[in-house]
Amino acid sequence: MKAVVCTKYGKADVLKLENIAKPAPKDKQVLIKIMATTVTAGDCEIRSLRFNLFIKLILKVLILFKKLILGMELAGEIVEVGKKVTLFKVGDKVIAAPGFNTYAQYMCMDETGPIAIKPEKLSYEEAATISVGGITALYLMRKAVISPKDKVLIYGASGSIGAVAIQLAKYYGATVTAVCSTSNFELVKSLGADEVIDYTKEDYTKKGVVYDLIFDVLGKSTFSKNVNILSDKGYYLLGSPKFTESLKGFWVSMTTAKTVISTFALHDAEKLQFLADIHEQGIIKAVIDRTYSLEDIIDAHVYVEKGHKKGNVVITVCH
Repeated sequence: MKAVVCTKYGKADVLKLENIAKPAPKDKQVLIKIMATTVTAGDCEIRSLRFNLFIKLILKVLILFKKLILGMELAGEIVEVGKKVTLFKVGDKVIAAPGFNTYAQYMCMDETGPIAIKPEKLSYEEAATISVGGITALYLMRKAVISPKDKVLIYGASGSIGAVAIQLAKYYGATVTAVCSTSNFELVKSLGADEVIDYTKEDYTKKGVVYDLIFDVLGKSTFSKNVNILSDKGYYLLGSPKFTESLKGFWVSMTTAKTVISTFALHDAEKLQFLADIHEQGIIKAVIDRTYSLEDIIDAHVYVEKGHKKGNVVITVCH
């Protein structure tokens, strides 16, 4: 089968399209034919090794023992099941968030892993975008208490996480302010944002508005300024927490009635199926910026690494 492998870390051109052995499912595994996947910022961070020393060492050791296949999420069809599988059958169309190995035509997953039935109304390309950004947004926002008419601010609102966060906040009945660049105004408005602020032209922290929830998707805003404009019992969500911000958040949560949440999202089938269901109902819609073929994976990585994608960048794997 065809797969994009990463045999060393560096720029996008370290990714190589190769023919490798097709995997076979174990007793409690399913074999998925991958129809579509995505390129996330996380994929680019792993490939370029933009982590602290401890994580770098783990990844460097990992690549010594096996060919690294990136790709965090997928949409596809189950083509083979292990003899003890009970949750799925051959022919099921699914979405999944395995975390690795989706830049390939096939992969095996445990049947109890983060797998859910694909929404019928969505194409494979649309369905492939549900998992990573959606689970991150859902996981963090579920840890907050969002009431109807709460004021929610989302910084980094036009990416894969932010696009879902806007729609979830509206689903919960909140009033949403989206912070992004001018070029993304129409997109975030179409997703339900009530107000849009261009971070390059206006400092939202100086508008005199207090928010009940602030969600910094990429960790690019100022921690102290956000805490200052948070309501007394408000929630501050960090989608890409830095160690120092996590420490500050712990202190704020311990010494005030405000709550800072900086944990990383846990992927599981329940959250994934919930997201699939609300996509099927039209409550949330998929946002796709560009679509590439598996052969053009390098171009896709280069584009995502620029940091200006709108929603998701999708890779069509099988046809």
